[in-house]
Amino acid sequence: MDGMEKKQKQQQLKEEAMEMEEDQYQGWKSMPYVIGNETFEKLGTIGTTANLLVYLTTVYHLPSARAATLVNFFSGTTNLAPLVSAFLSDTFFGRFPTIAAASLSSFLGMLLLTLTAALPSLHPQPCRTSSSASSCHGPSRWQMAALLSSFAFLVAGAGGIRPCNLAFGADQFDPRTDSGRRGIASFFNWYYFTFTVSMMISATLIIYLQSNVSWAIGLAVPAALMALSCALFFIGTRLYVRVKPEGSPFTSFAQVFVAAVRNRHRSSASPLFDPPHRSKLVAKIAYTDQFRCLDKAAAMVVEPDTSSSPNPNRSRNPWRLCSVQQVEEVKCLVRMTPVWSAGIVYFIVLTHLGTYVVFQAMQTDRRLGQHFQIPPGSMVVFNMLALTVWIPLYDRLIVPALTRITRRDGGITQLQRIGVGLVLSVAAVSVAAAVEHRRRRLAAGDGIIMSCFWLVPQQVLAGMSEAFAMIGQTEFYYKQFPENMRSVAGALFFLAFAVASYASGFMVAAVHRTTGWLAQDLDHGRLDLFYLLVAAIAAANVGYFFVCARWYRFKKTTNSIDMDDVELQGSSNGAVGSKV
Repeated sequence: MDGMEKKQKQQQLKEEAMEMEEDQYQGWKSMPYVIGNETFEKLGTIGTTANLLVYLTTVYHLPSARAATLVNFFSGTTNLAPLVSAFLSDTFFGRFPTIAAASLSSFLGMLLLTLTAALPSLHPQPCRTSSSASSCHGPSRWQMAALLSSFAFLVAGAGGIRPCNLAFGADQFDPRTDSGRRGIASFFNWYYFTFTVSMMISATLIIYLQSNVSWAIGLAVPAALMALSCALFFIGTRLYVRVKPEGSPFTSFAQVFVAAVRNRHRSSASPLFDPPHRSKLVAKIAYTDQFRCLDKAAAMVVEPDTSSSPNPNRSRNPWRLCSVQQVEEVKCLVRMTPVWSAGIVYFIVLTHLGTYVVFQAMQTDRRLGQHFQIPPGSMVVFNMLALTVWIPLYDRLIVPALTRITRRDGGITQLQRIGVGLVLSVAAVSVAAAVEHRRRRLAAGDGIIMSCFWLVPQQVLAGMSEAFAMIGQTEFYYKQFPENMRSVAGALFFLAFAVASYASGFMVAAVHRTTGWLAQDLDHGRLDLFYLLVAAIAAANVGYFFVCARWYRFKKTTNSIDMDDVELQGSSNGAVGSKV
């Protein structure tokens, strides 16, 4: 039997060596196509949706309340759709086919939306007079159907691209080498850098084309950029490493919980079922003693004569007996949940900063020279500019310096990076409260209108916070999730955004109803006190996160083929002792 096991190990070694040769990781050679696809896709989608509320009210003549409801529903659905697509990608299709289909869907959605602006038959006739509401006719049933069809294509495209493109880009680097691991960490930084540049261009140039030149041209430009994104993605096809899915991880998770409940009365000293690890995608996760109640799912029945008992790896019921690997994958997910919940509160903070800085800017002096005023919505550019400048400096200067000091890939851990971002978010909201207090005091005292450039420091701090916390979260989810759930990891990021959006709306409504701080005219409200409330919540969230970070245990993998180092109980039953 020992001879047979050694032969099996040798065969597995050969198979894995052949697979390593087949997986020709191109690394940065494939990045022009991956990042190019990502950049132009973001330029297209953000450029299409950034001014959508104005399009619905001015071209489709929808009432503002109906238009806002439609945009909110579209935004929420867009952020929830990645969960479904991530499941399908990780379970059935793989990331490459999912991104390919989603890119085409996004292009079709943008093309159809462009046609609704370019073809008179697909949108309502212009109003005869701007002063008479009765002269404006809303969309017909067919015109509304064309608009909603374009939204459906855009939702399907965003649902497939958002959770997969980040993981797909990281797949192009070999995680078994130091250079590959450094490449993955650097890729996350540059991914977010291109995202920020895309937002800056969309918030300025494309919105200008839509508002001041022509809606047809302003929507056609993003559609053309999306076509370029598709072309770049398919040009690089021969360079890509494609990770094949290995079935639904959610079924395995359900089996662990069911088996743990069924085996709850088994002794904690029972041996754990730990068969040889055969997956070529998912690394073998080392045993941890957290959540020992879940270990019951892998607890085996000790029989007097194990040599005559059937092999549990062949005859076991997966809903009664799970492997240690399955249990550890569930533990990874459970351990990450508190960290993820801290991210939701962080996104709530960013949402309030991004929303109310526009209202602050509307009541400041925005003149730049004699003939130009900075649009209130363009204040977010300073946030993006801080990100754009900081990320290359951090990636090329700070990270190498920190790496030499800490001797750790990336310089600091992902949790440390998130923690720095959360602390900076507290500073950003606190500065925003102080600036608003000054603006309100000047306006109430001598009627002085404060310069809008007083709002820049809070925006810069918010951008720096995103550079640490958002990129840190993205990298953390990717590296700590089991490999067969990396698309789900990307979807989890957007799910936090969706939950934060709903929670922010509820918070604003509750605070306004109970305190009146958020008046339409900020001079009659107390936005500074609201900012202090948000800062207190952000500070409490920092404390909560630090507790979660100290408690968290990073995922550790073991060499799945070094089975001689594992003490097997019995000659072929695939079980290990309770301490692995």
